[in-house]
Amino acid sequence: MELDTLWNTAANFADSHQQVVPLTVFVAVLCFCLILGHLLEENRWVNESITALIIGLTTGTIILLISKGKSSHILRFDEEIFFIYLLPPIIFNAGFQAKKKQFFHNFFPIMLFGVVGVFISSSIVTAGSWLIFPKFGFVGLTPRDFLAIGTIFSSTDTVCTLQVLNQNDTPLLYSLVFGEGVVNDATSVVLFNAIQKLDVNRIDGWKAAGVFVDFLYLFSTSTALGIASGLVTAYMLKGLYFGRHSSIREIALMVLMAYLSYMLAELFDLSGILTVFFSGIFMSHYAWHNVTDSSRVTTKHVFAMMSFIAETFIFLYVGMDALDIEKWKMSKLSLWNAIGIYCSVMFLILLGRAAFVFPLSAISNCMDRTSTQSTPISFKHQVVIWWAGLMRGAVSIALAFKQFTHYGVPVDPVNATMVTTTAIVVVLRTLVFGFLTKPLIHYLLPQGGTNTLDRDPTITKEDMRLPLLSFEESASTNLSRAKDGLTRLMERPVYTIHSFWRRFDDAYMRPTFGGPRSDQSSP
Repeated sequence: MELDTLWNTAANFADSHQQVVPLTVFVAVLCFCLILGHLLEENRWVNESITALIIGLTTGTIILLISKGKSSHILRFDEEIFFIYLLPPIIFNAGFQAKKKQFFHNFFPIMLFGVVGVFISSSIVTAGSWLIFPKFGFVGLTPRDFLAIGTIFSSTDTVCTLQVLNQNDTPLLYSLVFGEGVVNDATSVVLFNAIQKLDVNRIDGWKAAGVFVDFLYLFSTSTALGIASGLVTAYMLKGLYFGRHSSIREIALMVLMAYLSYMLAELFDLSGILTVFFSGIFMSHYAWHNVTDSSRVTTKHVFAMMSFIAETFIFLYVGMDALDIEKWKMSKLSLWNAIGIYCSVMFLILLGRAAFVFPLSAISNCMDRTSTQSTPISFKHQVVIWWAGLMRGAVSIALAFKQFTHYGVPVDPVNATMVTTTAIVVVLRTLVFGFLTKPLIHYLLPQGGTNTLDRDPTITKEDMRLPLLSFEESASTNLSRAKDGLTRLMERPVYTIHSFWRRFDDAYMRPTFGGPRSDQSSP
């Protein structure tokens, strides 16, 4: 009896260590990524994403040699783990750290690129893959698969470009690239989820309109839930003043409320990525001002740390997954046909990106043509915006795994081909385009000549007199003010709406939810 007990204990110990050892090795590799990234900090040719990919490729090669070609993984990827644990801190930190003044002042072009652009790019990638893939002998994809491919390869990763751009020298350009990158990811996920509900057997004009209506519903309700989460958190922090007892409770409440908003969105089949992004924006705009000074410093570093580890984890895994022999063996395509598929996808990404960046930039410039204080998006900056969105990252990988695998394992050769294609596109574009980003931007935007692109004009007292009703003034005065505000709205819509929000925020929102007035210091 004692021998049986001892044997069972030893077996349980071995099983537990069999699960712990791979995780231990992966964490050790993550630590190595941090150290190497620190040593390469001064070399802006190599960013954290490229470093993690290269280390992932190297680690995968070593594991292949040790296992004699059987595996290149330390851990098995699960797309559900990505969407539940890794993606929320990345997106929340993007909203929390966003320069809200620039983001909302350039809200119209950001939404053009991040929403309308995704629809245009997805349509081109879907139609192109539908026509080109069969020419290389790649058949077996369903109509829903082709629609999903359009969204998968329309999700961008702008980290490489943002690390080269200087936010102080190019505030407009930095704001557009950053804002479009985040909104683009959110739109891609929302559109991907909408496609999953589509009846692909009978696609017509009404079905397409239904997808668009479903997208608008998901987009608006997810945004509203994120805003509500941020405002509720701010109101609780201001009213209860957790800081008088413990700053830990303040930080914990912000983290848990952000995660709760994400999980509620997923529970109600909304877009958690969009919800947690706007939750981060409104928490930093209001709730951040209601906590103690030590909590303000801590929250910014904690959220940035969580996002950094999650991003490094994803790119490290992508590097190893690109060498997954099992998926390569499962794919039935020949080498030349596989190369043809990779090149076709890369060409469609280039084409789809160009098809909306340049036309939508022209539309944005036309909307601001009557504003003498706004600087138009020049052709060189349009090229930078186009280039910034050519790289693919974590969201593309996660969507590909969600569409073409079951718990990280493809079930047939067609799905295996799409997973390997996505991994190859992400790796090649991040490495090749990432290395070329710095020389391209320095050629297009020489130092010292890029500091005029600020769309944030000085708002005078006269500009702030927008159509807000005042009970202390006569009806004729209010009517005249409303008429004047409507005229300005027609002439300069983006600038006027931003000014209107500034005044409304000072008069009603900040006194209720916290934060200094807009003419005072704010992060």
